[in-house]
Amino acid sequence: MDKADNRILLKKLVVVTVGMFGFGFAMVPFYYKICEVTGINSGDAQVLARNTQVDTRRTITLEFDANVDAHLPWRFRPLQRSIRLHPGEMVQVLYEVENLSDRDITGQAIPSYGPQLAGRYVKKIECFCFTGQTLKAGEKKQMPVMMVMDPALPNDVHTVTLSYTFFVQPDSGKAAQGGRPAANG
Repeated sequence: MDKADNRILLKKLVVVTVGMFGFGFAMVPFYYKICEVTGINSGDAQVLARNTQVDTRRTITLEFDANVDAHLPWRFRPLQRSIRLHPGEMVQVLYEVENLSDRDITGQAIPSYGPQLAGRYVKKIECFCFTGQTLKAGEKKQMPVMMVMDPALPNDVHTVTLSYTFFVQPDSGKAAQGGRPAANG
């Protein structure tokens, strides 16, 4: 290829690039016109999707409980004792945990439910119980739980208790020894 061929090729490349860029800008008003004609994605008038799985005819009381194993020098408590929700409604609650010792410790929360059958209907999306939690000496933090109560929960269940108990993880068991005694909140 000689210089003349390179210049022609470069000019074609610039024309194609500018053309594609211009086509992209031209597509925006074209897109809005199609949406206006068809009623799709009508901009500001767009209504957020509603969760049709929420059973607004029923209200459940969800109670929260927090416990700490005697070998774990932590304070642990829910920031809310209970909430009222509709089955199918997504909720978020916060728990607070504090390491009362002078050492870093990893704990693992194990959930339990009352009545026991409710465990099948609590669908957690985010939970500190999924993984071990390492707290530095004296550290305090808040941890969320996001969940949905399945609308298939039997109609005769009106109150569900979600209880967590934190235990020392085996790999940090030696770190927990010698700390101050645990305190529940």
